[in-house]
Amino acid sequence: MKQSALWALTLGLLFAATGSEAQDKVLRWSSAGDVQSIDPEAINETLTNNLNTLIYDPLVQTSAEMKIEPALASSWQRVNDNTWRVKLRGGALFHDGTPVTTEDVVFSVERAQDPLSAIGQFAKAVGHASRIDDTTVEFHQERPDPLFLWHLGSIFIMSRAWCIAHHVEHPVDYKQKQESFASTHENGSGPFILQSREPGVKTVYTINPKWWGHPSGNVTQVVFTPIANTPTRLAALLSGDVNFVSDPAPQDVARVSANPDIRVTKALERRVLFMGMDQNRNELLYSSVKGKNPFKDERVREAFYRAIDMDLIVKKIMHGEAEGTGCMTMGHDDCLDPDLEPHGAADVARAKALLAQAGYPNGFQVTLDCPNNRYVSDAEICQALVGMFARIGVTVELNAQPKTLFFPKVYKQDTSFFMYGWGGATPDAGLVLDPLVHSYEQATSLGLNNDGRFSDPELDRLVETAGRTMDEKVRRVYIIQALDRLRSQYYYLPLLRPGINWLSAKNVRPVILPHNWVNPHWFMID
Repeated sequence: MKQSALWALTLGLLFAATGSEAQDKVLRWSSAGDVQSIDPEAINETLTNNLNTLIYDPLVQTSAEMKIEPALASSWQRVNDNTWRVKLRGGALFHDGTPVTTEDVVFSVERAQDPLSAIGQFAKAVGHASRIDDTTVEFHQERPDPLFLWHLGSIFIMSRAWCIAHHVEHPVDYKQKQESFASTHENGSGPFILQSREPGVKTVYTINPKWWGHPSGNVTQVVFTPIANTPTRLAALLSGDVNFVSDPAPQDVARVSANPDIRVTKALERRVLFMGMDQNRNELLYSSVKGKNPFKDERVREAFYRAIDMDLIVKKIMHGEAEGTGCMTMGHDDCLDPDLEPHGAADVARAKALLAQAGYPNGFQVTLDCPNNRYVSDAEICQALVGMFARIGVTVELNAQPKTLFFPKVYKQDTSFFMYGWGGATPDAGLVLDPLVHSYEQATSLGLNNDGRFSDPELDRLVETAGRTMDEKVRRVYIIQALDRLRSQYYYLPLLRPGINWLSAKNVRPVILPHNWVNPHWFMID
């Protein structure tokens, strides 16, 4: 039996067995990947974070206008450059009926700052949390944090008593594929309650009737079904087995746009896809070059960049549903240098000359690690890159894997060359510079996601100065200098900013945001 037919049969049996879920206000959501862990600190990955916001609340959140607004916090005040006070809203309850307290807030901040936390670089930036009284938590930083509220919004609040009772006071080591009770169970305070979880098959969430917030939509249940096969995922939408797909293939969007039963919702995503390289080891793990690391040479990195025909990728792979970029930020605001935008056609002759100057006139072999179910057309983009690098004499062996294998591999720096993506609610470059560009520091978690482990003291100085400067005009000067140095050294190879295309049944009216965040409690189902 063909794979697509087998998937169709499996889906038919699944949805036949769950026919009671096919109610008017059920959002039957499908994506290529699955939630990786229910533990909100286990992994920093957008789909996982997104699904965990259904069940966990932060202190502050992003509004439909992409502004910071209260969540579990009712208000906040900056006491001075290094100190903030946050007031907790009254009446918020965890799903087990116990109240959310300031003790829970302090505990959650400390858990998020744990060495094993995947969001440590953000959580550590908010500083030391201390309880002032029943409604107030004070945050004190050793250095000012101009992105304090954005960093605060990345920390989900967990029940201290629940974590202690189930021995999950600390997150597990996701890189080693560890799991705990918190990996599969929850006790959040969010708009939905986890009803059931079958990894790789189906996860069901039901509306929380005691949520402190007020849903603007009418969805009462979310049934999330991962379907890795792109044609099968589209077929499930067209047949009505699912009514919302958050990551269709670009070529499918045009194909169904004229279908009167399908709604297409579009935006440009605040995300950049890019290539990273091991620039730390003296010899690459997966390469034909022995005794040295070619990616330590700026000329090699630039040669790889010049080999990429981003115009072709945007046109042929993304079907115009993306824009090429030479900038590592999630928006245009900090890309003032005309050399940064856009990343267009390849310069093969220049790339070959650079490789020859670096001592590789005949190129070399290297393995490229790539996810095949994380970003739209990720494996197809990587396959196109293989052909582009071949034109300059570089033989690339593509290792395309599901994200369950890809992310632990890259997080352990078990890679020589990889494709990655980074996005967020705000286009502020600080959310790129701190985790991706700064040298890795265990104490501060700066550079936590710098998986190429490159280190540039001057770049670190610029990033650190921007990260503690509260005057926005002055801070912006340091950010632009940091981005310019980052580009000139080719520490990363920026590729593109993808478009967001959501497909849904006509009776499903979604609310789309630039950071590609699905908020089911904002959706209306007619």
